[in-house]
Amino acid sequence: MSAQGLSSTLDVMWRNRVFYLFVAPFAVITILFGIWPILLSIQVSFTASATALRATPTWVGFANYVTVFSDPIFAASLTRTLIYTALSVVANLAFALALAVLLDSTLLKRGNMFFRVALFLPVVTPDVAGYVVWRWLFDRSFGAVNAALELAGLPAFGGLSSPATATGAILVAELWHHAGFYMLIFLANLAIRDRALEEAAAIDGASAWQTWWLVILPQLKPALLINTVYATIQFLKTFTVVVVMTKGGPSDQTNFVSYYAYQLFDQGRYGEATAMATVLFAIVIVLSLTALAIGDRKSEK
Repeated sequence: MSAQGLSSTLDVMWRNRVFYLFVAPFAVITILFGIWPILLSIQVSFTASATALRATPTWVGFANYVTVFSDPIFAASLTRTLIYTALSVVANLAFALALAVLLDSTLLKRGNMFFRVALFLPVVTPDVAGYVVWRWLFDRSFGAVNAALELAGLPAFGGLSSPATATGAILVAELWHHAGFYMLIFLANLAIRDRALEEAAAIDGASAWQTWWLVILPQLKPALLINTVYATIQFLKTFTVVVVMTKGGPSDQTNFVSYYAYQLFDQGRYGEATAMATVLFAIVIVLSLTALAIGDRKSEK
């Protein structure tokens, strides 16, 4: 960089010094508690587990990655994680969008703010506390879900004890916990949409469905993109709900990558555990950047 260019850059930074002053603390926190631990984790993935936590670890190159990718349990866990993520993203965004449209409509004029707060409340509820309640609700012996089904004369729900229903049970628990956040983003986007376009569509004789599909939904693309990226990241690293509700069972049906890596770390297999975490991190980055690229390409058209 030339002296003139450096001087120009410094001049711009000085004129925006207040901005940088406010940003600096968050940048420092992000580096110390976000980026630095990730870099250390990646470093550990290239070392022997027995020496990983020493000051001078033994470097083994990609040996841990070879071990991880040849592990059939990891392969099954990764497949399970990707499928669960796809189902959760679709379910959460569809449910959140439906709630946002309902709250934005004239059907809930009375008590609108109450419903907004009530639906957002699970988002700020501590994860462990919420999932403990769901674990008891789904208990096959004395849970409220099966008690209600019995009163209605319906078959019992397998809940967390059946491989066929365990994934669905934790998906419902996470839907309860996260959908309110995505709903809020959709509501914010709905609030700033151009309503004049809807009036023009009505004058042209468009039906309610045509107005929704051709006028309103295209204006929600920013919210859809943000929610898709955030939800993808959120559900790829699903962990707390598994720890509290299933411990990876039954029959490893909910043993996702994050929980499997935690199990290996707990066994002292630090190299393999951090290798799994690094693979998952790479998948998160790739999928997020892909979603952003697709969103940017569509917005340019």
